[in-house]
Amino acid sequence: MCVESDGCEIEGCSSSDEVHTLSGRMSPGLKSNPDLHPCKPGQKFRAALLRCRSPTAAAGILSFGNVLNYMDRYTVAVFICSFMVAAPIFGYLGDRFNRKVILSCGIFFWSIVTLSSSFISKEYYWLFVLSRGLVGIGESSYSSISPTIIGDLFTNNSRTMMLSVFYLAIPLGSGLGYILGSTAKEAAGDWHWALRVSPLLGITAGTLILLFVPEPKRGSADKLGGRIKTRTSWFCDMKALAKNRSYVFSSLASSAVSFATGAFGMWIPLYLFRAQVVQKTAEVCTKEICSSKDSLIFGAITCVTGLLGVVIGAATTRMCRQRTERADPLVCAVSMLGSAIFICLIFVVAKKSIIGAYVCIFIGETLLFLNWAITADILMFVVIPTRRATAVAFQSFTSHLLGDAGSPYLIGLISDALQESYATSVLWQFLSLGYALMLCPFVIVLGGMFFLATALFFLDDREKAEKQLSQLAQQAASVKV
Repeated sequence: MCVESDGCEIEGCSSSDEVHTLSGRMSPGLKSNPDLHPCKPGQKFRAALLRCRSPTAAAGILSFGNVLNYMDRYTVAVFICSFMVAAPIFGYLGDRFNRKVILSCGIFFWSIVTLSSSFISKEYYWLFVLSRGLVGIGESSYSSISPTIIGDLFTNNSRTMMLSVFYLAIPLGSGLGYILGSTAKEAAGDWHWALRVSPLLGITAGTLILLFVPEPKRGSADKLGGRIKTRTSWFCDMKALAKNRSYVFSSLASSAVSFATGAFGMWIPLYLFRAQVVQKTAEVCTKEICSSKDSLIFGAITCVTGLLGVVIGAATTRMCRQRTERADPLVCAVSMLGSAIFICLIFVVAKKSIIGAYVCIFIGETLLFLNWAITADILMFVVIPTRRATAVAFQSFTSHLLGDAGSPYLIGLISDALQESYATSVLWQFLSLGYALMLCPFVIVLGGMFFLATALFFLDDREKAEKQLSQLAQQAASVKV
């Protein structure tokens, strides 16, 4: 017999003890049960909705929302600042209240604010800056909470795969953002149109989250769902995270990745254009709106390498786990050290071959993107479910603070300082920017070293998390008794 959880019979069941005749009569089995009653229209819709709330569908919807999140991200610096400030707040809320409601409200909020900001004229620039700050607040709710829902729906290799799909949004959304921004600016002659596409998709994503994404109990994937009722205080959570060496080192490594990607997204297209000017295959642009060819190519490469990186990273980690339990941080470390080599080669070959530079970018970014989903999986292993949202939020805060919040401006300052002596030289403009960008490979190597440090403590921290989770479950069981 097919019965909904509130005692309402669901039509369309194929069970042998439920029969509907042409006269509308029901089987004796149903008549004999006084607790069952015909479904109301609203209950039928709710029952059908519950059947669509599969973990895989939820992961797909959350990934779609994350793509939109990153499409609209890197526009104004105040966005990153407000994002950093709001992330810890939403991390606290995500560990204590209904996560899907917070997600939906956040995505509705930033979609509406983004659409509204596209109609602000340049006379009210301060209002535009304020609106971008509000967008950062809305999107921080999404980035802080979404991974924890996936962490409570899947475990082990399945969780690695689903987190990989979710973190495809970082390169995919960023790449689509470059393409959307460049295309909209050229097609309409106004960059404001780039802010009018993603909000409509965002409202769609928020609606799908409300309807089809379940709210799993914290720790349900760890086979302790429904038993963890006790929660520690925020100060206790922060103290535990600060003592968690794997979490601290992996967060610092994530900051190194964010530093490089933020700087590349801002400066690599310009660097490649200057390389073509030096090679005399392009002319210096004196127009207000210049060619966006290099931005489009770089955006396309970012999308493809992001796809390859997370897929290769997930597959490699699954294979390496059969050989060593430290596979997650070791794969991240090796990929980052390899990425640094090819990124260094970009600045060697760009002066003579643009195609060679693009090949180095392709390989370097693929290796760099290997670790995004794996870093999130490391966090899921070493942090207990009831403080994962806080952990994700502060990892995001650290990554932006030490990474892309300042790296584009630091590279620009270094380049300008080097360029002062020969400001009118086209060759020196190209070389000075390349010398400034050479800081990125060194930061990436530092991130690889942080992942090696993570590998040293990973097994101990994972065991501590498992023991603490068991203790919380036992305490909850004793309270229930």
